[in-house]
Amino acid sequence: MSIVWAVVVGFFAGLIAKWITPGDRKPSGFILTTVLGIVGSVLATWLGQQIGWFGPDDNANFIGAIVGAVIILLAWGQLARRT
Repeated sequence: MSIVWAVVVGFFAGLIAKWITPGDRKPSGFILTTVLGIVGSVLATWLGQQIGWFGPDDNANFIGAIVGAVIILLAWGQLARRT
């Protein structure tokens, strides 16, 4: 059930990140939006553990997943601009 929950949270985090991030070069489609949110959640968890906000067994919450997805989207926009 946790995998299904990660997909659902990742999808909504990806949708919100796409909505609040400026720019035209954003990934589109259900799968890319979901992957964006899941990778953002993993990034937020890793960054939070490195900074000391989360313990070794803690995960980022929904807001953290959105912040991580925004970071991934901004990086995506920079890479898409170069090509």
